[in-house]
Amino acid sequence: MIKKADIILLIVILAVGIPLAVLSLSSGTGGDKVKISLNGKVYGTYPLHEDRVIEVSEDGHTNHITIKDGQVSMSYSTCRNQVCVNTGAISETKDAIVCLPNRVVVEIISSVNGKGGDADVISG
Repeated sequence: MIKKADIILLIVILAVGIPLAVLSLSSGTGGDKVKISLNGKVYGTYPLHEDRVIEVSEDGHTNHITIKDGQVSMSYSTCRNQVCVNTGAISETKDAIVCLPNRVVVEIISSVNGKGGDADVISG
């Protein structure tokens, strides 16, 4: 049986959770560069406004990263699960594409004021 305390708890969780979810989903900003990392080391940084395909390959593992129309996507990967390819295109600093089996990370960064968008900060 549902008690009055259960209903109050649900209302509190919704009152806090919904605004946090909206804030989290809308907090990204447009970046201007793509940072690609392989095995935790920076493989390269590329401008987001120049269309190109970058091949990242090591130890028989290959990924193709496509930059097109201000967005970046993983267009090909030799990994089995293809989660990275199915992620789709990203264009905001809060977004990333990760290929865990091949150890490749693709991030959008911003060079505005020399900040790379590495940390999420809320100031009041």
